[in-house]
Amino acid sequence: MKDIKLLFSLPVVVAALGYFVDIYDLLLFSIVRIPSLQSLGVPSEALLDEGEFLLQVQMTGLLIGGLIWGIMGDKRGRLSVLFGSILLYSLANIANGFVTSVDQYAVLRFIAGIGLAGELGAGITLVSEVLPTRLRGYGTALVATVGLFGAVLANFVAKHFDWQTTYFIGGGLGLMLLVARASVFESGLFVKLKEAAVERGNFFMLFTNSARLKRFVGCILIGLPIWYVIGILITFSPEFARALGIEGEVVAGDAVMYSYLALAIGDFGSGFISQMVKSRKKIVLIFIFLTLGAIIFYLFLPFKTVAFFYIACGILGFAIGYWALFVTIAAEQFGTNLRSTVATTVPNFIRGTVVPITLAFKFLRGEMGIIYGALIVGVITIIIAVIALRSIDETFSRDMNFIEEE
Repeated sequence: MKDIKLLFSLPVVVAALGYFVDIYDLLLFSIVRIPSLQSLGVPSEALLDEGEFLLQVQMTGLLIGGLIWGIMGDKRGRLSVLFGSILLYSLANIANGFVTSVDQYAVLRFIAGIGLAGELGAGITLVSEVLPTRLRGYGTALVATVGLFGAVLANFVAKHFDWQTTYFIGGGLGLMLLVARASVFESGLFVKLKEAAVERGNFFMLFTNSARLKRFVGCILIGLPIWYVIGILITFSPEFARALGIEGEVVAGDAVMYSYLALAIGDFGSGFISQMVKSRKKIVLIFIFLTLGAIIFYLFLPFKTVAFFYIACGILGFAIGYWALFVTIAAEQFGTNLRSTVATTVPNFIRGTVVPITLAFKFLRGEMGIIYGALIVGVITIIIAVIALRSIDETFSRDMNFIEEE
């Protein structure tokens, strides 16, 4: 009973709700990409190119925001990030509903991206520090699982309202969450750290020690297949469906919803199993290979119905369901004085890799077609992730009360 109470304590619940709103806003563009661009006068033949451009802009914002919020989380505290990031992306998304051109759309997706960058890393850092070791994996899995259902809400809202209203609703949800955050307490480990004469939030410390740099880069690259799947296969699912000869219309919002429902199940399952087998790395390796199988299945579907295509999207989602483990590993690898910096930059750097991934995909699809171009990019991400996994430590039972020495 005591463990249940700890697991559903206010910091965990509020972090989970924050990630819920974060995912809603993060994936909303993927869901309303086509209707929003059409209403701005973008011709049908340019929807894919303009969509890639806006996605790259949003992910660039996430990349920059990851640095800003990560450093702030270690210098000023976890709660400062949880408040500041949600305020920025909520206001940006409300403004997004008023755009009248692609250029305005790009500026606001960039600003929203900066804001969205802080939510997950700060939440996972806070939860991993307030929960005991025996519950840490369950807590971070709970945050990710609840959060991923934001994709379901985003798709539901997009089906019942115009695209401008969906942005207004997302911004409103974020502002409402600020009220709930007023009663959340700061991490005890961070409060204790503030009293010590220790360098906090120095991003460049990651580059002054080769072993530390190796761990940091490894933490980033193990997540590469996750955002390849989300940023390419799911975001551009209507285009893949046409290339595969799917009989019927595939809606991007439904593809996102089914993949994220399965991703939530995968996240909870991978977190639970990692606690049972007492290993993070073994479970991540299994899910990376599951992702490879799911990519091949998706790109070479034996059946051509819309329902079967959505099943393939769900299989993809479940296979990349090591997102919570991926961020938890990053938080566990580093000391309290760098933990927020790493836990926030790592997921956003991996989101930022959508930029080179989409550029590589754009080049290869011009040379080899959309299916084989996507296959080559996907296989490369899998190979990189497997190699990167070897470079990081097993952190299942690690005590979080330690610091990184200069």
